[in-house]
Amino acid sequence: MSPFARFVKPLLISLSMLLVAHGVAQAEVKLAFVDMQRALLEVDEGKKAKSTLEKMKSDKQRQLDGEQEALKKAKADFDTQKAMMKEDIRRQREEELAEKLGRLQMLYATLQKELAGKEAELTKDIFKRMAKILEKMGREQKWTMIFEKTESSVLWAEQSLDLTNELIRRYNAGEGK
Repeated sequence: MSPFARFVKPLLISLSMLLVAHGVAQAEVKLAFVDMQRALLEVDEGKKAKSTLEKMKSDKQRQLDGEQEALKKAKADFDTQKAMMKEDIRRQREEELAEKLGRLQMLYATLQKELAGKEAELTKDIFKRMAKILEKMGREQKWTMIFEKTESSVLWAEQSLDLTNELIRRYNAGEGK
């Protein structure tokens, strides 16, 4: 779930219930939606961010693969030699392998965390700018609410209510800077 969606989804649900509870539903209610993930992947800055993340992910995967191969080799060597080892040496090597496995698992978690942090860093400003554009669109076109398609569980809506293409067009045109 994107940082934008984590903040907006509960707010939208609460706002929807509040509007209905206060009778605003009797007035004209205009709802729309936008697919923020698709918009992120299609705006120029989002494409650059995705490319950066893919390169970073590839580099991290190579690092992880190298460590994993070293562990597999050490385990294979141990398996071929363990029958001839003294008990205390065998136990020591098993502990070393378990320690290496633990370090590999920690490395994986660290790399995942780094990728998630970089993704948040690269997308934060994009989502902020999109929020500005959507606010402007909402005011201009007098939308009551604009939902995020994937995070608000919009299962179906009339295609004319989808503002994603307009958001992408405005973003790439430089709006919201």
